[in-house]
Amino acid sequence: MSKNETILHNLKRSVETWDHDLMQRSVDDAIAAGIPFDVIVSQGLGKGMETISDMFNEAKIYLPQVIMASKTMEEALDKIRPLVESDGRVYRGTVIMGTVQGDIHEIGKNVCCAMLRGAGYNVIDLGPDVSPDMFAKAAKDYDADIVGGSALMTTTLIRQKGVVERIRGEGIPVLTIFGGAPCSREWVEEIGGDGYSSSGSEIVRLVNGLLDETADQRPARTPVHCTGGDS
Repeated sequence: MSKNETILHNLKRSVETWDHDLMQRSVDDAIAAGIPFDVIVSQGLGKGMETISDMFNEAKIYLPQVIMASKTMEEALDKIRPLVESDGRVYRGTVIMGTVQGDIHEIGKNVCCAMLRGAGYNVIDLGPDVSPDMFAKAAKDYDADIVGGSALMTTTLIRQKGVVERIRGEGIPVLTIFGGAPCSREWVEEIGGDGYSSSGSEIVRLVNGLLDETADQRPARTPVHCTGGDS
């Protein structure tokens, strides 16, 4: 294993084991070795979050472990943010995320946010209990490309439909994606959403695919520079 491969392995492992000290050392090593930001994220930290997401989906770990891994990932991203600022890199797009109105569950949404940030997206996390009005306002305020709404209870699933109706009603040129335990691909199609993700490990592929498919249909947007982002 080469030096850089060892560093990337340690970055991955630091997230998988939520080892703050290993993360700090590994990020410092990656910066000193001149490993690019996107490689640090995609081949190191992001791989760790993929493992965490898969383990959570398989019930091999639980909420506290995912939260600790997500915090490790976020701290690492904060630490390497100067690399992004210095090379003038721009985000791949802006994604608004939140748990729908009446629902306070955040774990699935938090994993998705971490995965998307790791993939180079500007993620605006609105938190839990987000109304359709708040989703629509954020989509306009941040000139978003995608709005994602999570629902973890059957009683709040209908709120996802309200998000689509409000965004379509205002004519906001943004794609909508949804997920959560009671959600399904069929439900998203029924309410007129643009995409469904069953887990954090799938959301990056979903968002990449949607933006690639609709690149020629969406209005031109001013590139968003990586100047700190929103957490």
